[in-house]
Amino acid sequence: MLKPQLHHSPASKSHFLLPKPFIHGNGGQNNIPILSMYSSLKTQRKIRAGCKHSAGNVKTLASISQDLQKSTKVKAKVTVTRTVGGFLSNIGINRGFDDIIDVLGKTLLLELVSAELDPNTGKEKATITAYAHKQDDEGSEIMYEADFEVDSSFGEVGAVFIENEHRREMFVKDIVLEGFITGSVTVSCDSWVHAKDTNHPKRLFFTTKSYLPSQTPEGLRRFREEELALLRGNGQGERKKGDRIYDYDVYDDLGDPDRNPNLKRPVLGGEQLPYPRRCRTGGARTITDPQSESRGLSVYVPRDEEFSEVKGLTFSAKTVYSVLHALIPSLESALVDPDLPFPYFTAIDSLFNEGIDLPPLKQQGWKDILPRIVKTIEDETREVLAFNTPETMERDRFFWFRDEEFGRQTLAGLNPLSLQLVKEWPLKSTLDPEIYGPPESAITTEMIEQQIKGFMTVEEAIKQKKLFMLDYHDLFLPFVSKVRQLENTTLYGSRTVLFLNPDCTLRTLAIELVCPPMDGKPQWKQAFTSSCDATGVWLWRLAKAHVLAHESGYHQLISHWLRTHACTEPYIIAAHRQLSVMHPIYRLLHPHFRYTMEINALAREALVNAGGIIESAFSPGKYCMEMSSVIYGKLWRFDQEALPQDLISRGMAVEDPSSPHGVKLTIEDYPYASDGLLLWDAIKSWVSEYVNHYYPEPSLILSDEELQEFWTEVRIVGHGDKKDEPWWPKLKTPEDLIEIITTMVWVTSGHHAAVNFGQYTYAGYFPNRPTVTRLKMPNEDPTDEDWKLFIEKPECILLLTFPSQIQATRVMAVLDVLSSHSPDEEYMGEYIEPGWVQDPVIKAAFEKFNGRLKELEGIIDGRNADPSLKNRNGAGIPPYELLKPFSEPGVTSKGVPYSISI
Repeated sequence: MLKPQLHHSPASKSHFLLPKPFIHGNGGQNNIPILSMYSSLKTQRKIRAGCKHSAGNVKTLASISQDLQKSTKVKAKVTVTRTVGGFLSNIGINRGFDDIIDVLGKTLLLELVSAELDPNTGKEKATITAYAHKQDDEGSEIMYEADFEVDSSFGEVGAVFIENEHRREMFVKDIVLEGFITGSVTVSCDSWVHAKDTNHPKRLFFTTKSYLPSQTPEGLRRFREEELALLRGNGQGERKKGDRIYDYDVYDDLGDPDRNPNLKRPVLGGEQLPYPRRCRTGGARTITDPQSESRGLSVYVPRDEEFSEVKGLTFSAKTVYSVLHALIPSLESALVDPDLPFPYFTAIDSLFNEGIDLPPLKQQGWKDILPRIVKTIEDETREVLAFNTPETMERDRFFWFRDEEFGRQTLAGLNPLSLQLVKEWPLKSTLDPEIYGPPESAITTEMIEQQIKGFMTVEEAIKQKKLFMLDYHDLFLPFVSKVRQLENTTLYGSRTVLFLNPDCTLRTLAIELVCPPMDGKPQWKQAFTSSCDATGVWLWRLAKAHVLAHESGYHQLISHWLRTHACTEPYIIAAHRQLSVMHPIYRLLHPHFRYTMEINALAREALVNAGGIIESAFSPGKYCMEMSSVIYGKLWRFDQEALPQDLISRGMAVEDPSSPHGVKLTIEDYPYASDGLLLWDAIKSWVSEYVNHYYPEPSLILSDEELQEFWTEVRIVGHGDKKDEPWWPKLKTPEDLIEIITTMVWVTSGHHAAVNFGQYTYAGYFPNRPTVTRLKMPNEDPTDEDWKLFIEKPECILLLTFPSQIQATRVMAVLDVLSSHSPDEEYMGEYIEPGWVQDPVIKAAFEKFNGRLKELEGIIDGRNADPSLKNRNGAGIPPYELLKPFSEPGVTSKGVPYSISI
């Protein structure tokens, strides 16, 4: 883990045990019998305390004991990772200064901090200092060594300070201390250490033992509090690259009004437009809009939240920048007309076969970062963008055309979080009819019963839980009139009703599209059904295209961005501000926060910003983030982010204590839910054992001030626009904490994996999931000419309704990158954190967790091979593997990382 003060090698101890005088019967943990100690020393050939063996010079047992009481010689070996752009660069005058410092042997100043207070004065013991000098400069790592002489009265070492005398920051991997009677100890740092002259404080790294605040050793108490104060900052000034300060702010940096007045965007966060908080950067206000923060060349995140060099230089993170800053501008040059549609469907297919000729690219070497999609012709005179064929299309070229696939993907596709049970009939809007028109749905009882073909009545279908719905009516309708004022785009409010077949597949019965009163015209709404006549068939296909665009926008803005990326950032900020790195809950949560703030900053820079990829290619255009704010205010609840509660709230499950997961699914063959519940149970079991180990009594929860402040800050500040909601869980018992932490872990791991890593598989062939529709339905107030074109060339109308060439190819390129696992991906439960190794109870619990995840891999494989599970097995159907725990790098449509890392 590339984070400060937390991750240590599996061999590390919680504290460095220094030898103390043996007093018979004193009961201390350092009571090592002298004979045993002497025997151990003899086998080492060299006595690290400085004694030498020779025939004429063998010290007596008493003299050895006296030496041990005086001092111990300890050698510190510091491993520094050689960086590409860091302090080891051969370019620049600073390298020369740093070489001189290395020769003088004063590169790193190390200070050992005792965990104990002086028993005589009651004050902290003086630190023991030594300079580290370069010892080995070969390979990818550089070794430094320092020698300490540690007096026996110093006690246990609880932390190490590091001061970097170089002119550039360096990445310190670990420190190994050798010479203790109990053996060598490793402290993993995995963090950047600033140059001394940058006015940053010395870096402090604690040992791996976790302490509740009340259990903190007295010698470390002040350091614990001061380190938290440093991370909180004072809320003032502009954050600079390299800072390690965590604070909150509203989303006031999405627009760029100084560049273009049309790029002004409202502030998200507050009473009018509620939103989770993001990391504060403290940038200056824009000139034309004092409410907006100016946009710099990059967006600040705390130094230890930035991508590692491995991730930054391999195709996961680096390609995001390459796609946005090199490929997309080249596409825009190649496809001059931004509104140009695909002329025919074979032109869409050619994206995967022939590709698009690109003009010469300014950024050299970037093609190596995008090996999947950019190919160079052998004569090197042309560069071609050619997309890999998504697995869905590879298996069935016409998969996107089938109604059955439309229904299947609501359960096993990219957005399995929107389907809900129909509980009331007739369907009716809750919006103000004075503004939006009559609330009654155009989908009637007769229409549904005709589609069911006498199988049962609507009343019976609802009673038997057979009717389901995608409901984007009340959420989208308020934006329709605004979106329709934008060029080359349109929008409806929509409802889609589906029927559950006996084999657990879904049949799409009806689609309703609604336009509110606007431009002096009354409300327009119409319900469409699958039809036998040609006109009805094409209207049905066009209606599906509109619903799929709604699905794409909701998936990207709500199921993906809002519910995982945006809502998790406050948890990360609060954890760093209120939980010490020594806190066991910090150490439990920390792997689940890796890289999230950096990818969120990148999103604000070029994905969800004004004029960015999402606005330019997804419904509802420039109102995307505003709509996500409205939906956050209406729908988001922390307690319903837990998978079982989410399923219950949508009617997709009911509480059932007799069921294995405590819930019974309404649709048994629901791959996202059935696999997800197994993963949820494994997570909850692991979290339960962890929490119960550190909190055996409820009183420890209530008395843990760091934990209580963390949860308070999440609610009151991080999600402050919802601070008064009654549904926030209380934090009084270990059971409360288990549910809270399990929910956070699920959102950052399973939930995110399910909605992210299948993006290219399901949306890489964009007719399956068009991100925007550009034409209204041909039967909505048509002109004679429009209707004639539809009747004569309905395929042309569908192609004109789909995204333009530039919209589609931009999204496809980005989705390819966002669906990729980095080579340094860390999958949940694959490897144990060093801080968990040293406690045998936690180590055993993790090994059980790892075993359950491996078992889950086999269960998912078995389910995908079961022909009775029609939503994940059948001709042309890809297996559902999005919740398989482990994966290799690249676009694999499987693998559950710890964190929201892309």
